[in-house]
Amino acid sequence: MGVSVSCPRCGGPVRPPDLMNSEWRCDVDGGVLPLHVPEHIGPEIVEMVRSRVDGSATPLWCPWPLPPGWTVTGAGWVGDDHDGTRGTVMAISGPTPLEGGPADLLLVAEEPGVGFGTRLAGIPGPDPGPFLEGESTATPHARVRAAGWPASLWTVKSAADRCAYVGEAMGMWLYLVAWPSGAGYVFAEDLNLINLVDDVPGQLVYGAPTPYLHGRV
Repeated sequence: MGVSVSCPRCGGPVRPPDLMNSEWRCDVDGGVLPLHVPEHIGPEIVEMVRSRVDGSATPLWCPWPLPPGWTVTGAGWVGDDHDGTRGTVMAISGPTPLEGGPADLLLVAEEPGVGFGTRLAGIPGPDPGPFLEGESTATPHARVRAAGWPASLWTVKSAADRCAYVGEAMGMWLYLVAWPSGAGYVFAEDLNLINLVDDVPGQLVYGAPTPYLHGRV
């Protein structure tokens, strides 16, 4: 079972701890926790990711029920054996709302400072704070339910080819990043997120791996 390991902040290669360094290292970002992405997706991959996450406070978010025609197309985690899991990602793919054509949605839960969500959103820095200044008192741009609790989301100034929303759930950043930009309409459908660490629906449907977890971003 192949698993790629990379820097969550830039996607570049990382070096494991050695005699000189006690942490994983990226030539661009320095000390980081590595991003692990299995090359394939299926029930056994989800179970593997769950086993990595179980015991931490990090959720593994997935819309449920899935939007019509959508499938699970990727999963991964950020962390190592020493520091545990500090972030997760789940990918689903399906038809673009209103426009047709293919669409991809990545859901990220991470602690502050991990930087994978901002990379997917196409904004600099490890956290979205500078792009959300003043937004906490503004009307949310979208709302979802995460593990039964309402979660407010705000758009960030993402790259032109995608749309990105960010908020907070279970004490961590929650990012929803969709390609193309028009796929953001899926958030208007009262999206309900479940934590797969708690339970995995037997009716989950799996599709071909999304390119957005394998080098496109």
